[in-house]
Amino acid sequence: MSREYPVIAVTGSSGAGTTTVMRTFERMFSREAIHAAYVDGDAFHRYTRAELVRIFKEAPERKRELSHFAVEANQLDRLEALFLEYGEQGSGTHRHYIHAEDKRMIEAGYKVGTFTEWQSLPDCTDLLFYEGLHGGLVTPEHDIARHVDLLIGVAPTMNLEWIQKIDRDTKLRGHSQEAVVDTILSRMDDYVRYIQPQFSRTHINFQRVPTVDTSNPFEPQDIPTDAESMVVVHFRDPGSVDFPFLLAMIQGSFMSRPHTLVVPGALMSLAIELIITPLVKGLLAQRRFR
Repeated sequence: MSREYPVIAVTGSSGAGTTTVMRTFERMFSREAIHAAYVDGDAFHRYTRAELVRIFKEAPERKRELSHFAVEANQLDRLEALFLEYGEQGSGTHRHYIHAEDKRMIEAGYKVGTFTEWQSLPDCTDLLFYEGLHGGLVTPEHDIARHVDLLIGVAPTMNLEWIQKIDRDTKLRGHSQEAVVDTILSRMDDYVRYIQPQFSRTHINFQRVPTVDTSNPFEPQDIPTDAESMVVVHFRDPGSVDFPFLLAMIQGSFMSRPHTLVVPGALMSLAIELIITPLVKGLLAQRRFR
């Protein structure tokens, strides 16, 4: 863990809602005048979308399509090196992976499923903020989690996660529902092997739980609204949390266990800000270099 230049990582599966959580962090950083270096986890994929398709076609013996969840499909050495360099020096390199919703990048000439060039992070930032798949990954070769000062997990219930992914990929990325379902199924082994274990290493997990029927996530349906859900917030170290303050500030919240707070889904952003702001301020207060 760093002191000079803190690293914050929000980790979760594709479609879990990590981008929504990132927007809450952006508002908090703006309000507190915190200058963050933003890093997109997809930037560390090893292959473009076309390369992944070609690899699968050229290796008919493969039983499943190579997944972006998998270790071998990502440049985890570069990600770990970035976290280490930033924590020590406040510098590093990153790039951007182009999604179908990145309209400005596409208008600038980039193709969906490709990357921008590697470039240096902005100078004079206060912290690094990562949002992606592998912020808390630990393998025999890599221990990315040990370089993260504040690790946040976003893990909605499985059916809700699938509903959100299907909705996003069909409406924003132009995929058919059948193709999205096939992707979900092909990634399942990698999801269990690489994504889920990270949620046991996080400092805080935010898990959205629907209060409406989502028994069949593969049936076309709308995403449950915030008002139709609750959020389970789990803390690794409950001793550092001011639960009476949170219960007083978040109407309708309650404790389900000594380390678990439950809040109405519509108040998730408020809960994130109330919980995270003092933690971020604490990290910045520990910096030896200003």
